[in-house]
Amino acid sequence: MANISAVLYLVAAVLFILALKGLSSPVTALRGNKFGIIGMVIAVGTTFMIMDKPVLGLIAAAIIGGAVIGGWKAKTVEMTGMPELVAAMHSLVGLSAVLIAVAAIFHTGVEHTPVQKVELFIGAFIGAITFTASVIAYGKLSGRFGSKAVSFNGQHLLNLVLALAMVGFGVAYFVTDSHAAFLAMVAIALVLGVTLIIPIGGADMPVVVSMLNSYSGWAAAGIGFTLNNPVLIIAGACVGSSGAILSYIMCKAMNRSIVSVLLGGFGAEAAAGGAAADSGPKNYKSGSAEDAAFLMSNADSVVIVPGYGLAVSRAQHALQEFAELLHEKGVTVRYAIHPVAGRMPGHMNVLLAEAEVPYEQVLEMEEINSDFNNTDVVLVIGANDVVNPAAQKDKSSPIYGMPILEAHKARTVIVVKRSMSVGYAGLDNELFYMDKTMMVFGDAKKVVEDLVKGVVH
Repeated sequence: MANISAVLYLVAAVLFILALKGLSSPVTALRGNKFGIIGMVIAVGTTFMIMDKPVLGLIAAAIIGGAVIGGWKAKTVEMTGMPELVAAMHSLVGLSAVLIAVAAIFHTGVEHTPVQKVELFIGAFIGAITFTASVIAYGKLSGRFGSKAVSFNGQHLLNLVLALAMVGFGVAYFVTDSHAAFLAMVAIALVLGVTLIIPIGGADMPVVVSMLNSYSGWAAAGIGFTLNNPVLIIAGACVGSSGAILSYIMCKAMNRSIVSVLLGGFGAEAAAGGAAADSGPKNYKSGSAEDAAFLMSNADSVVIVPGYGLAVSRAQHALQEFAELLHEKGVTVRYAIHPVAGRMPGHMNVLLAEAEVPYEQVLEMEEINSDFNNTDVVLVIGANDVVNPAAQKDKSSPIYGMPILEAHKARTVIVVKRSMSVGYAGLDNELFYMDKTMMVFGDAKKVVEDLVKGVVH
């Protein structure tokens, strides 16, 4: 039985790796999901095979309850709520790691080796930090806690003291096997998860979500050692490492340091910079949806830059209808995606896939930036900070050095916004005041529907 279970766990682990590989592209994402589902079924089934006297009633209730809640949430969640849903999922992974570690500690008749004690300590404190940090991220993304950074004097010193105390109680548990020391370590880690995330502004939440994804993977891997479960170790390591790599990519895309992400508090700088960026009223040009439709229907090439505002207004289907009408008129239409557009990695890709936008029309920043010089019209809809030229021109700007979509190099720029309010990073955008830019004010969905009417008529 041991050999059979080892082989089955290996098959499940390989399927999880193939799932991650498939999820790296919209073209193969469906196949990747299927691999992941099959791998999880094999892993759960194998676990049942090797369990000694499992309490089937409780396990079945947990599985069925989780499946019902998860299925209902997946069916009802709006695209704008996807980022906070992901954060909530991360919190559950972290909480699971903590509960498993506590259960292992209090399991009578089991003596843990020194290596297992270290594994329990690592899995528990990473899980605890992941749990409370994810709850705070959920609150910031959903607007329940506000997106502004919360900072105070001595913040980093407090985090250092908490981290040292957490390690100290972990050492005490290692030396004395004290349950109280272990619980104290977990309690401090729970607090540390809060203090690490509250100083991070909403503009940097995409990086936080990615980093928490990594944390949840490492927590799962740590508990996998405790349970002597190879598939949990492999799956957790895959999630942890891929999340860390993605976080690094996101940091580069936002001109942030990975160290500052780990330490927390990197969002406060952007918020402070945003407050200083307001230099009074500026002149801008505005037009109607009909004007915009005329310009784009008579262009040779159009690049659409989507952002979070597109998701809020649920305008992706109408936008794709508009793009198809332009295509019928001989206009080349493509979509430009910034790595941190939206509120989480891949948010815009999922949004466009939902509207059945052809994959070949969706290009990443590195693929399309060189084409803006030869683009007739750029339609910026719901995006702000990812097209802000200050990132390239204003050394005093908090986002200076951040790679952007170079929409300002196109011949004409059309920006759809509700108002002239600043973006999520709290910074004004000089793109809106350029002579080549026309602002079209209104709800994105209503504006796009008017664009469709303008092309049809």
